[in-house]
Formats: sequence, structure tokens, C-alpha cells
Amino acid sequence: MLKKTLHISSSPHIKKGPSTDTIMKNVVWALMPVVFFSIYSFGLNALLVILTATLASVLTEHILCKLSKKETTIADYSAVITGLLLGLTLPPSFPLWMAFVGGVIGIALGKYVFGGLGYNVFNPALVARAVLQAAFPVAITTWHPAFLSDRFSTISQSVFTWPFMQPQFDAISGATPLSAFKFDGITTPTLELAFGQISGSTGETCAIIIALGGLYLIARNMMSWRIPVAVLLSAFVLSGALYLINSDIYPSPFFMLFSGGLMLGAVFMATDMVSSPITPIGLWIYGSIIGILTIVIRLWSGLPEGVMYSILLTNAISPHIDNVIRYRVYGTNRKTKVA
Repeated sequence: MLKKTLHISSSPHIKKGPSTDTIMKNVVWALMPVVFFSIYSFGLNALLVILTATLASVLTEHILCKLSKKETTIADYSAVITGLLLGLTLPPSFPLWMAFVGGVIGIALGKYVFGGLGYNVFNPALVARAVLQAAFPVAITTWHPAFLSDRFSTISQSVFTWPFMQPQFDAISGATPLSAFKFDGITTPTLELAFGQISGSTGETCAIIIALGGLYLIARNMMSWRIPVAVLLSAFVLSGALYLINSDIYPSPFFMLFSGGLMLGAVFMATDMVSSPITPIGLWIYGSIIGILTIVIRLWSGLPEGVMYSILLTNAISPHIDNVIRYRVYGTNRKTKVA
């Protein structure tokens, strides 16, 4: 007869969770299908841009650690994630020297100046993307067609532009789905958006693959499901309400969900553990603000896309969200200051 044994041990009973580098490594694995589909869509151009941004991020982190006489932190994979995410926000034919500058800015300005991993206020990849958009507005809004027949045998001449020289773009596509809607009133079919059959940034690929990467991290308990759900749900509700009010002016909520960088931002950027709140209610508020701001910027600003700015703006108020809705300590009221 099988006997059951009850094991009794002293505290602590809470075991150690996954380490930082383990979590970051899993985020890299979750991003790999997105990267591979991007390369499949745009060929060698996307491969070189993503590699350059990632290499620049890793090298910058290593050099800054050495200059400050600290042990290098490139083994925690955080710099790799910054480089991958930055590369996925850039056009496929983006000049490599600009992508390299972006990687340096993402680590130096977006992360290291705040004290390194765990102290950055803003998402480093989006800080780099914002600076690049301000510095190189033409290059970062010039798009390359997807699924060209020669994408694995030829490279756009703009990719190898010398530093500070004017890039020469070839095979320029008309517009991204968001630009086509914003300036021409043309909407792209939902299935084409969901399966990445469009032009745009290297990360504006298959929304289904991005969502699957997020589900993998949620299943491994390495991502809060509340943030992406709040972002996508708030964007869907607001755009859906506007669509019901006037479908001739406003696009369908499915177009808003699957177009642009909303899916990538909701799953892999807004969920940055450092720059997002820590309380469950705070996560819902944080994600909802991002979703609403994205729709507002897309519809009523001069820009076709609003994911980057909505996340950066909400990063800035993230600490205040936690402060406003902080938990009440047992035996006190919310106004009581706890030492």
C-alpha cells in the first residue's frame, strides 16, 4: 500500500521565482517568430536593420559598463530586447548607420542615464525611436514593399547610405495602411492586416504571431495579461463606438487593432516591467490610457500612428498611477503615511 508523506519545513515557504535573465531570455524567444516573419516579409533589408540595432544596443551597454567600471550586464538579455524592439519599429530600408545611432541612444539615453536596468522611466526602444523620428523624419517614414520577389537576393541602396549622406530610396511603396486611411480614406482588409500582408515597419507584420508570443509569456507567468488586454480592449471599445456613430468617417475597430504597431506595442512594449505600474488596478488604468491615447492620436492628430507617443506619455505617469491607487495597509486609512 502506497503511503503518503507530509513534508514539514521551516520558513520561508515562498520559493524563488525566475531570475531577470531568465525572463528576458524568454521575451527574446517570444520575439523570434516576429523577427523571422519580418525577415520573411522584407528579406535581407529587415535582417540587416534588426541586426544592426541589436548589435549597437549590446555594444553600447557593454562599453558603458566598462567605462563606469561595472561588470557587464549584456548577459541579462535586456539590451538584446531593446535592439530587437527598436529594429522592429524601423522601416526595412532604413539606413544602417541611423539604426546604429538608434541603438546607442536607446541604451545610453533611454536606459543607462537613469541607472540601468530596473531604473529606466521610459521604454528604451521607444526613446530611441522617438529621437530617430525627430532627427530623420524622411527616412523613418519612407516605406518598402513587402514580399518582393528579389528580397533575399538584393538589398536596397538606402540601407548602405554613408553617415550624414542623403539616402536614395528605391522601390518605395505608396503608404502604410494607417497612412492610407489617414490621408486618403482607404482602409485595408482585416485579414491582410492580421496576417501581415502589408507594407510598413519591420514589426508591422503578422499580428497573430505577435499575439501568440504574448500568450507564451503569459502562460509562463512572465507577463501581466492585464496590460495588453487593457490596451487592446480600450482601443477596440473607443474605435468601435466611433465606428457605430459614423462608419463613413471612422474605421472599424478591427482595423485599429491589427494596423500599425498597436499589437507589438501592447504585447512587448507597454508590458515593460520597469516602466509600468505594479498594482493590478494600476495595470488596467495604465493599459486603458495607452489604448485611448493611441486612437485619439491616430484620428485627431497630424500623425497616422500614435502607439509610440501613447506609451511614452503613459510611462511618465506610471509612478503616479500606483501612488494614487496604492493599497491600504491593514489598520490604516489611505491618507495615513506609513514609515
